[in-house]
Amino acid sequence: MTKKSLLFLGALALSSVAFAGPKNYEIQLIAPTQAGSMHLTAGVYRLQVLGSNAVFTNEDNRHTFVAPVKIATTQKHEQTAVETNSDTGSSRITSIDLAGSDSTLEFGE
Repeated sequence: MTKKSLLFLGALALSSVAFAGPKNYEIQLIAPTQAGSMHLTAGVYRLQVLGSNAVFTNEDNRHTFVAPVKIATTQKHEQTAVETNSDTGSSRITSIDLAGSDSTLEFGE
């Protein structure tokens, strides 16, 4: 193989890795909400799952919050859905169904 061929194959491999990154999900919180031990303000967030962590990025100010999650396999979800609980007076995320997958993120205390 020539150097140009090797360089082309290397560039192709790197570009395919960039496109195969973690999938993003968009969620909107209408009130301040707790995810694990993290406190999230109301707003629109981009959600990524990296290993056993949920990474929330606020779309307004780009602040990032990381919360540990347990990933459960369920039936395939058509849309992303956030389930919250407000028994203690403040809103707390208990789970998030991820659109287009059979994964549900479960948040602990």
